[in-house]
Amino acid sequence: MAVQYCTVTIDGEKKRYEKGITYREIAEECQPRYEHQIVLVFVDGLRLQELAKTVESDCELTFVTTADEIGHAAYVRSLCFLLVKAVHDAAGHDRIQRVRIHFSLGSGYYCTVDGNVTTDEGFLEKVSHRMRELSEEALPIRKRSIHTAEAVERFHRHGMYDKEKLFEFRRVSKVNIYSINEFEDYFYGYMVPDTGCLKYFSLIPYNGGFVLQMPDRENPEQVPPFEPLPKLFRVLRESVKWGDLQEIDTVGALNDMITRYDMREVVLVQEAYQERRIGEIAKRIAERQNVKFVLVAGPSSSGKTTFSHRLAIQLRVNGLRPHPIAVDNYFVDREHTPRDKDGNYNFECIEAIDIAKFNDDMARLLRGEAVCLPVFNFKTGKREYERHPKKLGENDILIIEGIHCLNPKLSEMLSDENKFKIYISALTQLNIDEHNRIPSTDGRLIRRIVRDARTRGASAMQTIAMWPSVRRGEEENIFPYQEEADVMFNSSLLYELAVLKQYVEPLLFGVDRDSREYLEAKRLLKFFDYFVGIGSENVPTNSLLREFIGGGCFRV
Repeated sequence: MAVQYCTVTIDGEKKRYEKGITYREIAEECQPRYEHQIVLVFVDGLRLQELAKTVESDCELTFVTTADEIGHAAYVRSLCFLLVKAVHDAAGHDRIQRVRIHFSLGSGYYCTVDGNVTTDEGFLEKVSHRMRELSEEALPIRKRSIHTAEAVERFHRHGMYDKEKLFEFRRVSKVNIYSINEFEDYFYGYMVPDTGCLKYFSLIPYNGGFVLQMPDRENPEQVPPFEPLPKLFRVLRESVKWGDLQEIDTVGALNDMITRYDMREVVLVQEAYQERRIGEIAKRIAERQNVKFVLVAGPSSSGKTTFSHRLAIQLRVNGLRPHPIAVDNYFVDREHTPRDKDGNYNFECIEAIDIAKFNDDMARLLRGEAVCLPVFNFKTGKREYERHPKKLGENDILIIEGIHCLNPKLSEMLSDENKFKIYISALTQLNIDEHNRIPSTDGRLIRRIVRDARTRGASAMQTIAMWPSVRRGEEENIFPYQEEADVMFNSSLLYELAVLKQYVEPLLFGVDRDSREYLEAKRLLKFFDYFVGIGSENVPTNSLLREFIGGGCFRV
C-alpha cells in the first residue's frame, strides 16, 4: 500500500510528513527552535492535543511550551502524578493510605501523606530520588479510555475512594486513565508526554506535610526558593480542616451530600461558620485600642463589598459606628492617570491613587476635624466632594476597601496602631479529588463571569478575555502584600460551585467557538460536568454568594 503524506504548517513553513506520525516526533525535530520544553500542541489554531496523538490530515501546528499558561499547567499536573507514584514506590503501597495535594502555597503545593510513614527529610529525600530516577528513565505517560463503570470498580480496588465517589456522578460513558508503567490514576486535564519532561522540582518538609516546589511560568527551568507564607498557610489549613470536619473535601463528597442529605442545613452551617469568623474579626478590632481605620483588600471577586457590610454589622454589635470608604474615590483625575505599556489607562497601579490626599484626609479625621470626602465621578473622570463633612466620634471607625489597602505606601502617613488590615480571598478548599486541585483563581473567575453578566451585561467571552489582565494586576498590587494583613478571611463556601453551575453554564455555552476564549469556556464547562447542581433558594440574602448571583440584602 502506498505511503500517504500530510502537509504540516509550522510557523508559516510547510513540510510533508508521513501520515500517522506523532506530534511528539515533529516536536522533537522543532525543539531546537524553542527556548523551553514543548509539551502540548494546538492543531489548526483551537484544538489542543497531547503529543502522543498522530497527524491524520493536512494541518497547522502551534507548539505549547512550559512557559505558556496551558503548558505550565500540564507540567504541574504531570509532576503531581510523578509525585504520587514516587511516594508509593518509596514507601511501598501497603504503607500508604492516601496522598493529598491540598492547596497552592507560593510556587508550590502543600501536600500530606496518610499512612505508616513520616514525611521528614529522610523520607522526602527517598521520594525525590525516586522522582528523579523516573524522570531519567523518560517513561511515557500513557492515556487510555475505559468505561466509567470499570473506572469506578478500579478506583475502589486501588483504595482511591475519592475518585470512586467522583465518577459515581459522572454521566459520560468513558473515562481517561493515565499510567506510568503499572501505576494508574485519573487527572483532570492534559499531561506532558513522558516523565523525562519533569526535571525541575524540590520537596520541602513543612508543618506536618511538605511542599512540592515547582518552577514559575516566567522561569520554567528554575525552581525558586521556598518562601513560607505563615498567615496564608494558616487560613488555608483551617479551611481544609473545616472541609474535613463537614465531610466535604472533594467534589464527589459534595455531590454525595447533595443527593443524600438536606442541603438547606448544609448551606446554613457553611453560612453560620462564615458569620462566626466575621464576628471574631469584629471582636478583635473592637478589643484593640486606637483602631480607627479597618483596611480591607483582596483580589477580584473575593466578595469584599458584602464582607465589608457584614463586618460593619458585627462592629455595631460590638458598640462601634462603622463608615464605609472606597479607595477608588481617591483616583487622580483622568488626565493624570498613568498608562500601561499598551497606552491604556492603568487604574490598578497605586500611582492612580492620590496617596497624599488620602493620607491628609485620614490624618485630619483622626485629629477630630470635619472633612468633606471625595466621590470619584467615573463618567467625567474627576473627583467631586460630598456636601456634608464627616467627623469621627469616639466610637466611629472607617472601613476602607480597595486593592491597595495592604500596601504600606497607601497609608504611609498613618500610625500602625490606628490601622487594622484584613486580606480577603476566595481560597477554594474543595478539590476535584485528592490529586486534582481546584485553583482559587477558577472559583473567582466563575464568580466574576456570573456577576459581570448580571450587573454589567458583559458576556462570558468578554470576562474571560480580560481575566489575564486582572490577574497581572493582582500579582503586582495585591498578592505581594497579603502577609501584611492582621487577619485573613476565606470567602469561599463549600457549596457555592454547585449553585454557580446553574448560572454560569448558559453563559459559557454562549462563547463563540471560533474565539480565543472558547478553549477556556470549554475547560470550565467540562469542569462543571463533575458537579451536581443545586438551586439558590436556600442561599441567605446576606450571603457573600449573593454579591455574584444577586438577590442580596446589601447594595452591591
